[in-house]
Amino acid sequence: MPDLNMVEAVNAALRHALEHDDRVIVFGQDVGIDGGVFRATDGLSQRFGGSRVRDTPLSETLIAGMAVGAAAQGLRPVAEIQFMGFLYPAIDQLVNHASRLRTRTRGRLSCPMVLRAPYGGGVHAPEHHSESTEAMLAHIPGLRVVIPSSPARAYGLLLNAIASPDPVVFLEPKRLYRAFRERVDPEQPLAQLDTCFTLREGADLTLVTWGAMTSETLLAADELSSDGIESDVIDVATLSPLNAEPILASVKKTGRCVIVHEAVCTGGYGGEIASRLVEHALLSLVAPVRRVTGYDTVVPLPKSEHHFMPTAGRIVAAAREVCAYS
Repeated sequence: MPDLNMVEAVNAALRHALEHDDRVIVFGQDVGIDGGVFRATDGLSQRFGGSRVRDTPLSETLIAGMAVGAAAQGLRPVAEIQFMGFLYPAIDQLVNHASRLRTRTRGRLSCPMVLRAPYGGGVHAPEHHSESTEAMLAHIPGLRVVIPSSPARAYGLLLNAIASPDPVVFLEPKRLYRAFRERVDPEQPLAQLDTCFTLREGADLTLVTWGAMTSETLLAADELSSDGIESDVIDVATLSPLNAEPILASVKKTGRCVIVHEAVCTGGYGGEIASRLVEHALLSLVAPVRRVTGYDTVVPLPKSEHHFMPTAGRIVAAAREVCAYS
């Protein structure tokens, strides 16, 4: 397989799933003939037919409800919500049905569905197209929340999400859709769910992040390295359920931690990770945990969006403060 960008990797994963499992169906607004607003489903309807790759009306409640019903009857639906900011009408289906179907039926039924949504800012879209409310979804028991940060991880994580017996919300950072390419080798082991990926190792500082902020965090780690500060960079990838062990092990080694996400600070998922560190690694910390996040405001319109998004410069500044603490 050639080098792919993230949107091509998503398309390749969907194509592979449709080819190898007759239970897989794909549906959502404009995913069929048009191939999706970002072309993530481009060519799939023409290849697999309208019965397996289907356009739906503009109704997020309908899309999520169809996914729950299809999954309960033995299919493997992959539904798309066009932007994360349009996901709120689907919350009823996710909270009241998808996440608790197995419990409600005492194991008689399960809900192996995937709900995909482009999310996050950085592409000069209006605020409803730039939401980053993953913490709200991670609060729902029984629901997996997965966020890839590279083409190869998008390919592997999406295939494993489709194979999962649990409902998965799969959030794709649209800022990364065409940001870079990398080798996606289907012969290599797929990226696993419920796994944190250590992308860089160092003894001085732990940088924890996910989604589009992974690229900014890696840039910050490069700059910090020139100052003699070597960092572990951990991509959380699966926010729920969180496998905190790699983060705890890293902080027990470095004693310092900066958590980076583009969602607003208050109630953001970084607070959950910081709480885990206080509960399980407090005596290893030699400095307060810092968060570098979006600000507590609605995502600004395009002209001011760059003021809202965390940058490598902000991450470096926070890291230097943490490393200077004594």
